[in-house]
Amino acid sequence: MSLLERFDEGEIRALSKIVSLIENREEGYEDTLGHLYRKIGNTVRIGVTGPPGAGKSTIVNRLVHQLLKDDKRVGVVAVDPTSPFTGGALLGDRVRMNEFPIDGSFYFRSMATRGEVGGLASSTDNVAVAYDAFGFDVTLIETVGVGQVELDIIDTCDVVVVAVVPESGDAVQTMKAGLMEIADVFCVNKSDRPGSARIVADLRMSLELGNQSRDWWKVPVVATQAVKGENIDGLLEKILLYLSVARESGEFERHRRQQLEKKLWALLQDQITKEMQDKLSKMARIDQIVDNILNGNSDPFSASRELFQKWTDSVS
Repeated sequence: MSLLERFDEGEIRALSKIVSLIENREEGYEDTLGHLYRKIGNTVRIGVTGPPGAGKSTIVNRLVHQLLKDDKRVGVVAVDPTSPFTGGALLGDRVRMNEFPIDGSFYFRSMATRGEVGGLASSTDNVAVAYDAFGFDVTLIETVGVGQVELDIIDTCDVVVVAVVPESGDAVQTMKAGLMEIADVFCVNKSDRPGSARIVADLRMSLELGNQSRDWWKVPVVATQAVKGENIDGLLEKILLYLSVARESGEFERHRRQQLEKKLWALLQDQITKEMQDKLSKMARIDQIVDNILNGNSDPFSASRELFQKWTDSVS
């Protein structure tokens, strides 16, 4: 059987090979994704993000245990920093997932960011498509935890959990990190530490006083101790409640349509940019244009307009 036929039969090794094909953007990966896209739509994507040290990995681990106990098939994508030597995932997250079954109900892949700054590897969304087509009920996506505005996760997931710890400081620091705007559920992890009650109260007050753009959902704050597995069921309950409310309000479908539209424009932009660069590199002396700008005989705006005109004339 072909690789795709083995994949369609549920062979976990075929999934692994297809994920590698997608992650490395090997020849034919787009055609493979085209085949997979016709089988998706049944997997829920849960994103877990937050600053480094928030315990995201442990939270994901505990959520997997809870979901497997509920007879769900679960896929995990953990996005890690890139090794400067191998280009692979630096943290080697696979070692912490060895306790899970190998019967096809669970699959884990650690991916390198490869220079991406938004917390997710560029291929994460495509790998999530493979998970969906394979038949997982839930895909958990853990970001690298760069502490920046991780907008990538909004474009990939159906629900976003933002994990913080008492050491994060007050809610003001969380707002500065840009995490308030992307959270569908807040998780204050390591809640046995001093200051946990304060940050829970601060977050709830800030969310209450803030001008929330969603009148259909009030962002909850859940305190957990992921290492001990405490209140993980409460966290999952809020996640599932969000998904239920989002579906009832129509937000779930609207968000997914928005994600696909954004992806479509991004793919078009990549194709147009590549074609434009290929043509203009043959039609114009880019090095000479740069020299003219440096010498004060031109400027980037005029030069770009002229180059764009050359390209539009060539395709008209």
